[in-house]
Amino acid sequence: MDEQTLSAKDTRDLERMTKSIVEICVRNTGLEDLHAGRFPVSHTGDFSDVTVRTPDGDIPWTELSRISDPEMKALMIEVVDRVFTYMRYSQALAAIPGGRTWDRPKLDENLMKTVRRRQAQRAEEA
Repeated sequence: MDEQTLSAKDTRDLERMTKSIVEICVRNTGLEDLHAGRFPVSHTGDFSDVTVRTPDGDIPWTELSRISDPEMKALMIEVVDRVFTYMRYSQALAAIPGGRTWDRPKLDENLMKTVRRRQAQRAEEA
């Protein structure tokens, strides 16, 4: 659906549904477990003064992976399953007011580059 064809009401509905999807399918997942715990303080502000001590040596915070491959895989499986369930039962789940206090969503410029590229490809193929 082209964004320019959306009415103000349709735009508000899409914004509410978007926040609901994110809250139900992403925020309330294993991501919360990964977010739990202590976060380091940086006196420099850029975390160049923070390191993590491991048995194999210190790792600068700016080079540290904060999520393991198994954690990422489990998170992506959970998110995909939740989004699938949401899409299958969107009428029931979209009624849950997601992220009421969050900022209004906006189009992601990096993803819009992909949209424009794919639209151009489709136009060339037509």
